[in-house]
Amino acid sequence: MNNIIKAALVILFLTTGFIASAQKITAADSIDIAFEKPKHSPRKATIYSAVLPGMGQIYNKKYWKVPLVYIGFGAFGYFIDWNNDQYLIYKQAYADLRDDDPNTNSFQQFNEDGRWDSQMQQFSNRLERAKDNARRNRDLVIISTAAFYVLNIIDASVDAHFFDFDISDDLTFKWVPGPIYCADQRGVGIHCRIRF
Repeated sequence: MNNIIKAALVILFLTTGFIASAQKITAADSIDIAFEKPKHSPRKATIYSAVLPGMGQIYNKKYWKVPLVYIGFGAFGYFIDWNNDQYLIYKQAYADLRDDDPNTNSFQQFNEDGRWDSQMQQFSNRLERAKDNARRNRDLVIISTAAFYVLNIIDASVDAHFFDFDISDDLTFKWVPGPIYCADQRGVGIHCRIRF
């Protein structure tokens, strides 16, 4: 039994050595395969940013822009909410002032000292203007939010277009003599080629 184990180990050792030596590849036998890096897609960045704002910036590896996007949307959301609250307050006060129900008097919060009691028409006009201004401001902030959303998408798309742009110091400037044609006349000139 002991001889069988020794023979198995010798056979195993010899076959392992031959297999390992067979795996050696020389430089003449190998072919270098250059894997092409996938191209950065502006279309993907645009779609990502349209689906979820800031996702296009993450795809472009511009991580520092993501907090700015969400701070911007948060600020716009706050101002939409604040202007909408003001609009609802002024709208209710104006409606209470214009109706004939004595139990609805929310407009009194704007007339605490009673200075408008003798000039109710002017007070009514002021409440109407305040209501209209609050609604206009709310609508402008909603339009600004939509513009900010579009700007987020444009930013992601432009960054994706410039993602693979070479910004190295290797700029070449080549002067070459060559013919110049002007008014059917042939002349000698210099061609200048700048390669970025």
